[in-house]
Amino acid sequence: MKYLVSGASLGALAVATAVPAAAQDAAPATEERRGGVNVIIVTAQKRSEDLQDVPVSVSAIGEEQLEELAIDTFEDYLEQLPTVTAGGSGPGQSTIYIRGLASTTPNLTTAGVAGLAPNVAMYLDEQPLAQPGRNLDVYAADLARIEVLSGPQGTLFGASSQAGVVRLITNKPDLSGFDAGFNAGVSFTKGGETSYKVDAMVNVPVTDSFALRGVVYLDDQGGYIDNIAGTRSARESARFRPAGTVRSNGVPVSALRGGFQSTATERAQLDANVTFLQADNAGLVEDDFNDTQYAGFRATALWEISPDWTVTVAHSRQSVESDGVFFADPNLGGLDDLEIQRFEEDRLEDDFSNTSWTVEGRLAMLDVVYTGAYTDRETEQRVDYTDYLFVGQYLPYYICDGSVTYPGAGGPTGTCQAPNLYVNSVSKTTVFTQELRFSTPSENRWRVTAGGFYSDLELKERNDFAYPGNVIAQPFGPFKPNFPQAGFITDPGPFPADTIFRNDIRRTDEQYGIFGEASFDIVPDLLTITLGARYYDIEVDFEGSANGSFCNSFSADDQNAFGTNINDLYDGDGQFTFIGSCSAALRQTFDTSDTLATIQAAGLSATQAQQVFNAIRAPDVAQTDGFIYKGTVTVTPTEDLLFYATYSEGFRPGLLNRPGGATNGAGFTVPFELETDEVKNYELGWKLDLADGQFRFNGSAFYVDISRLQTTIFDPSITNLFFSANAADARIKGVEADFTFAPYSAPGLTIAGAFSILDTEITEVLIPTNDVLVGSDLAFAPSFQGNLRVRYEWDLTDTLEAYVQPQVSHSASKFTDVIEINKLKLDSYTIVDFAAGIRSDNWKFEIFGDNLFDERAQISGNYVNDRERIATNRPLTVGIRVGYDY
Repeated sequence: MKYLVSGASLGALAVATAVPAAAQDAAPATEERRGGVNVIIVTAQKRSEDLQDVPVSVSAIGEEQLEELAIDTFEDYLEQLPTVTAGGSGPGQSTIYIRGLASTTPNLTTAGVAGLAPNVAMYLDEQPLAQPGRNLDVYAADLARIEVLSGPQGTLFGASSQAGVVRLITNKPDLSGFDAGFNAGVSFTKGGETSYKVDAMVNVPVTDSFALRGVVYLDDQGGYIDNIAGTRSARESARFRPAGTVRSNGVPVSALRGGFQSTATERAQLDANVTFLQADNAGLVEDDFNDTQYAGFRATALWEISPDWTVTVAHSRQSVESDGVFFADPNLGGLDDLEIQRFEEDRLEDDFSNTSWTVEGRLAMLDVVYTGAYTDRETEQRVDYTDYLFVGQYLPYYICDGSVTYPGAGGPTGTCQAPNLYVNSVSKTTVFTQELRFSTPSENRWRVTAGGFYSDLELKERNDFAYPGNVIAQPFGPFKPNFPQAGFITDPGPFPADTIFRNDIRRTDEQYGIFGEASFDIVPDLLTITLGARYYDIEVDFEGSANGSFCNSFSADDQNAFGTNINDLYDGDGQFTFIGSCSAALRQTFDTSDTLATIQAAGLSATQAQQVFNAIRAPDVAQTDGFIYKGTVTVTPTEDLLFYATYSEGFRPGLLNRPGGATNGAGFTVPFELETDEVKNYELGWKLDLADGQFRFNGSAFYVDISRLQTTIFDPSITNLFFSANAADARIKGVEADFTFAPYSAPGLTIAGAFSILDTEITEVLIPTNDVLVGSDLAFAPSFQGNLRVRYEWDLTDTLEAYVQPQVSHSASKFTDVIEINKLKLDSYTIVDFAAGIRSDNWKFEIFGDNLFDERAQISGNYVNDRERIATNRPLTVGIRVGYDY
C-alpha cells in the first residue's frame, strides 16, 4: 500500500528514547509519549541524535509508520517523500533522484558498466549499496526505520551522495527477551492478477550476551500489463525515415539522423520491390504478463562482549524474479488499458547476497565504529530489443539482403527478415567496503566525528545483442563467427550465430576517503558552528570489448574497427593494435604527433588515422581526487526551535566511455573520459515544535549550483552505443517542507502533510549539439509534489482499537531526460488511498484500497527508441492484511 507522505511528517504518537552514540544503528529505538508529536532518534550525522536536533534536511519513517504505510519495496519507500523520484523500468531497474538532480533515463544498455554512478547513495545500515546504473531493490522487511537525507552529504557519505542519502536501518537482535511475529496479505488489482505476501520474524536471546534475529519473506506480485497481438517489419526502420519527420515527442529528425534510403523515390521502390517479412508476437500474447516475486531472508547475530563493546554480524539473501515489462505504450488504446507489444520474451533474475559486520565500542572518551561488508550480486536478463528498429539506421544491413541496402541501378530488391531482436544480459557485481570512524562524546562543547573509508567494486557484464534474421539474410557478405579479442573476456566465443554485437566488459571502481566533521557550541544551547571536509581518491577502469560480428565479415582476424577493443584502447600505452604492425618510422611519427591531420599525412586511411589518434589520446583510467567541504551555522533560540544555514558540496566520479573517440563528423566527438560533476548547495532550514508539542513544521529552502552535469546519450548519428558526456551546467531552486498535527483535544487524530516546489534549469550547454537546450528543465523534477494524510484511532473496547487512514497525493508533470531527442513529458497525477483496521496488543487486521480512483500515474518513462514507453503505478488495488506480534 503506497502513501506519498513525508517521512519526517509521519512520526506521530511516539518518542524515541536516546541511545548511546556508540550504539549507532545496532539498538532499535524504543518509544514513549511526549506531547502529541513524536521524536525519532536518527544517525544522519553518524551519531545518534533527536531528529529535531539535526541541522540537516532529514526525513525518518519509524517502524510503526513503516507498518502503517505498508512499505515493502523500492517504489513504496521512495514514494513517501515529495522531493524523491525514481526513474527506471521495473523491479531491480530503478534509480533514485532527490530534489530534481537528474539528467537521464536509466536503460538496460547503461545499467551496469556504462552506467553513471548514482548521485544518491543508498545504505543498508552502515554499508553503501549504490551501484552503477541501477540500485539494489532491497525488500523492506523488519526495518527499524528509513532515513532520507536531502542535499549533498559528501563529507560523511562520500561519492554519489551529491543529491542525498537513503538509509535502510534494520532491526537488530534484542537481548531482553524472545519475540516473534508474522504479517500476511492478499490483494486484488483491477484488470490484473491477485498478489500474495507473507513475512515472519523471530528474535532469540541465546544467552545474556548473545542474541539472534531472523526474518524471511515472500511477496508474489501479480501482473497488470497485457502483451497484445501485433506485427512489425523492417519497413519501419529509421533507415527509411526522412529528415524532418516530427517524432511523437515533437522533436523533428535532424539532417544528421535522416534515413540513408528515405527519399520519396527510394521509399516507393522499397514498397514495390522489397519483401518485408513481419515479426509476429502471437506466441507471446498474454494478459497480465508482468509478474514479480521477491523472496529472501536476513539473519543477524549480536554479541555483547562487554558493556562497552558489541559485535554485530548480518547475512542477507534475496532473489527478485520478474517477467514481462513494467511500462505500456500509450498509442495502443491509451494508458487506461496498459498494453504493450513485445516480440521476444522479457525476463529478469536478480539475486544478491550480503554479509556485513560491525564492531562498536569505546576507547577512553572516544566512540569507535568499525564496519565492513561484502556484496555479491548476479543478474540474468533477457530483453526484447525490437524497439531499436525505430532508431536503428544500420539494422537493415544485418537482416536484409545486400541488394536492399546496396541497391543497383534499378533500385532496392530482395527480402528483409522479421525484425524481432533481443538482448541476453549477464552481470556479476562484487562490492567490498570498510569504514573506521571515531566520535567524541555528544555532550561535549567540541564534538568531532572522523574516519576513513575504502570501497572496491567490480562489475562484469556481457550483453549479447541478437538479430535472429541475420542467420537467414544475405547481406553484403556472410558473417563469420566472431571471437572475442585478447584481454578480458567472460566467454571465449565464438559468438552465437544470431549475435551481432557483444559488450563484454569489466568495470572496477576503487575509492579511498578520509573524512571529518567538527561542531563547536559558540554559545551553548544557542549558537553552533559545524565544519566538515573529505578527501577522496577514486579510480574507474574498463577492460573488455564492445565488438560486433560485422567487424569480422571479411577477414579471419578481427579488424578492431571503430575502437571496439577496450582492452587495447584504454591500456594506457598510447598504442593501438594497428600501430604495432607499423614501421619504426611511422611509430615515431605517431609518438610525436598530436593532430589528426599530421597522422593522416603519414599515409594512413581516414579510419586508421582516427584509430591512431584515439589511441594516443585515450587515458588509462578515469581518476579523480580532491577535497569537498561543508559548513553549517545552527541557531536554537529555544529547545523547540532550530534554524540552520548550510553550505555543502557533493560530487560523483566519472568513467571511461566505451566508444571514446567516435565522431559524427559535425563537431561532436565522444569524450574518452567523463569528468566528475559537482554541486554546491546553499540551504536555509528550520525545525519547529510548536503548540506544546502538538504541531511540528520542518522545512528548508535551497539553491543548488551544478557543474558539468553528467548525462547518458543515445544518438545513432554519432555512434550506436550509449555514451556519457558532461552535457551542461544547471541550477535548482526549491522549497521543501512537512508538518504533523496531533492535537491534545482530539486524542488519536494525526494530520500529516508535505510538499516540495522545484525550479530547475539548464544554464549552459557544454557539448556541441542541439540535444541539450539552455533554459530546459532537469529530468524527474516536477515543479510541485505534495500529499496529505489523516489517521484517526479510537478504542472499540478495552483491548481493541480501530483506525481509518485516508491519503491524497499529487505530482506535477516532469520530463524523463535532458537530451531533447530522448525526452518524454510525463503528465501530472493525483492518487487517493484508504485504509481501515482494528488491532489488539498482539493482532491486527486491515482492509485497504490503493489508487481508489484508478489513476494512471505516470511515474517514469523513456523515449530512447523514439517510442513512448511509460511506467505507471498499479491500477486500483484492494486487499486485506493481517499480522501477529508475540
